[in-house]
Amino acid sequence: MKFPVSWLRQHIQTDATPEKLAEVLTAIGLEVEEQQAVGAGLEGVVVAEILSLEKHPEADRLNVCQVAVGNGQQVQIVCGAPNARAGLKAPLAQIGAVLPGDFSIKAAKLRGVDSAGMLCSAKELAIDTDASGLLELPDDAPVGSALAAYLGLPDTRFELKLTPNRADCFSLRGIAFDLAAALETQVLPMAITEAAITSSSSVAVSVSAVEQCPRYCGRIIEGLNPVAQTPVWMREALKRSGIRPVSALVDITQYVMLELGQPMHAFDADLLQGSIEVRRAVAGEQCMLLDGKTAELTEQFTVITDASGVIAVAGVMGGSGSSVGTATTRVFLESAHFAPDAIIGRARKLGLHTDASHRFERGVDPALPMLALQRATELVLQIMGGNVGPISCAEAVQHIPVPATVVLRKSRLERILGIQVPDTQVQQILQALGMRVETLADGWSVTAPSRRFDIAIEEDLIEEIARIVGYEKIPMRTPSGQVPLVARSERSLDETAMRAQLLAMDLQETINYAFVEATLLDTWNLAQDALVLSNPLSAEMAVMRTSLLPGLIESLKANAARQQTRIRLFEMGRVFSRQAADAPLERQCLSGVCLGPALPEQWSGKSAPVDFYDVRAMVDAVLARAGFMATYQAVDLPYLHPGRSARVLVGGISVGVVGALHPRLNKSLDLPGDVYGFELDLSALPIRNLPKAAPVSRFPSVRRDLALIVPDDVSWSEIEACARKSLGQSLQSIVLFDVYRGAGLPDLSKSLAMGLILHEFSRTLNDSEVEQAVSGLLAALAQDCRATLRA
Repeated sequence: MKFPVSWLRQHIQTDATPEKLAEVLTAIGLEVEEQQAVGAGLEGVVVAEILSLEKHPEADRLNVCQVAVGNGQQVQIVCGAPNARAGLKAPLAQIGAVLPGDFSIKAAKLRGVDSAGMLCSAKELAIDTDASGLLELPDDAPVGSALAAYLGLPDTRFELKLTPNRADCFSLRGIAFDLAAALETQVLPMAITEAAITSSSSVAVSVSAVEQCPRYCGRIIEGLNPVAQTPVWMREALKRSGIRPVSALVDITQYVMLELGQPMHAFDADLLQGSIEVRRAVAGEQCMLLDGKTAELTEQFTVITDASGVIAVAGVMGGSGSSVGTATTRVFLESAHFAPDAIIGRARKLGLHTDASHRFERGVDPALPMLALQRATELVLQIMGGNVGPISCAEAVQHIPVPATVVLRKSRLERILGIQVPDTQVQQILQALGMRVETLADGWSVTAPSRRFDIAIEEDLIEEIARIVGYEKIPMRTPSGQVPLVARSERSLDETAMRAQLLAMDLQETINYAFVEATLLDTWNLAQDALVLSNPLSAEMAVMRTSLLPGLIESLKANAARQQTRIRLFEMGRVFSRQAADAPLERQCLSGVCLGPALPEQWSGKSAPVDFYDVRAMVDAVLARAGFMATYQAVDLPYLHPGRSARVLVGGISVGVVGALHPRLNKSLDLPGDVYGFELDLSALPIRNLPKAAPVSRFPSVRRDLALIVPDDVSWSEIEACARKSLGQSLQSIVLFDVYRGAGLPDLSKSLAMGLILHEFSRTLNDSEVEQAVSGLLAALAQDCRATLRA
């Protein structure tokens, strides 16, 4: 919200300096993000008029101008501005003036021609950013008068950084109420003269979308002077508020919006056909907007229509087919209240952000439409003349929000703030903020004005008292009392240790947004049950992630694009999915991705590229750090390589996947090489068993190596599970040390060579016990896994 201090002073009685005003505004929660002086140091700059001009004899782009400076005096100025012309009134910096930037004006010769000063642009005077030509002043600007006095300079421009809950402060009046309460002064009353009805012209209005637009008002004013110019005081107020003046009618609606907070729209009444209706849009309807773009509408939009169709998108922007122009003599002024839910996100869907939508999305005072219409009518008559028609209004009172009455208890106020605020001061603050206050035995009954949507509970009123009294007056006290320490269970998952394990294995932790683009999940075939946001920050953040891998791969791509060849990343965070009736399901997950060499560059040899077993080793290590042992089985997922991926199981429960990305996905994402990754669902891990210390056995272990022939479709995990089941506690460990396929084996089979480490804690195993155990194992393998001993 930008505005000049001079305009704010028209609404509040104060002599405070701009610095003091900025300090107070920031202290009460209306942060002054930028404070900029406008038009300081313009002594010696006057309003001048170019009487005549002719081409410079030695320069094609320069003109020699004869300029009137008042009191019948003329000076000669050499000027190169493209808009210089006879009859133009513009600022003239006379000899001796010092412009912003310490630029002194002296008598000079330009290409041999004398020049007694400089005609100036707005940028050269530091009152605007426009440097395209001379600052053009109105035809009635008094020649010879000081420019600063004529434009109301010097001035100061504030830009406030407002929080979304303070929609009432998107207006000068709203800011004035807060400031008056803090400065213990008064808001100046607005004397709006209700115009006399001098015309019978009107337009019938109706509202079928009553929930979206519970109040719609408008009136016709005819007989306007189409050549009337926006007065300089209004033009300057708009420009210093960051709005470019366009025409008298448009400028009036913008002025009222900044002053009162009510967005308005002006239709050319001669271009309207029949009555006006506010309704929901029909899918496929279109509207050519004021910016020249065609809006494709859906049922989510509310529209303003006449007999010809859609003439405006409610709360966003008007249509070009009924817009006012330089020939408009009859205008229909619209002033309406649109519910925030009917406007939120609509402008963004059209790729727009307008002042109207910015305000309606946050909430506009439902009592403003009639007041704003009367204020705009007053300004139209003052600037353009005309005859005023009656106001047409359609209302659905049951859908207009009513301010809630909130009880504020003295005891609660003192308990929350920690200080005692005098009763008279509390009542004075609340009344200064425009609230209706009734005294109760133990507090106050407070009804907020209709513009204060943010006042709903007792704590809201306490916050109002705190910010006006001053947060600096609330003492800082260290909380007393004992805070019990909750010991973390040894059975709980130690995420810090898992992070440390991955960091020790040379992976770097990343943090990605939980929001992703919908098309990204579609590419991964992970869009099923995805949560779609109703009001996303952007199209790239439209859905909640269902997996950590897509975000990690995007980070990997960004690093690869910056000449990183060995990339190893991991992330621990939540993923989200939709459930039928319950709240969305959140799961804590851990994922990692790897690209490039398995080892850093070194002198002893070239490192091999990272492969499935490197990433599996990471999974084994991180699960072991948490107290779990993983097993693996084949998996078929659309985003993983069918021959280089596996499902991760802990205690027979599926807890994740590991493997290479599918070549088709790899190509679709334009990755620079084979990428391996894993994802573990930490929420699915069982409660871990506590580690138990055991004495070291004094007896030796026995190793037996076996070579088995098994069908190709039998996995090592099945062999291992069978061996552990058959040998029980006698099996200390098992290792696969060779896999062979080729000559000497039956078709569709493979040879697996494994080592069995057998051990008993209380004694040494003899040969017969070992042979008996191995024979039992071979029988179990033959039955369960179709395995035979290789000769």
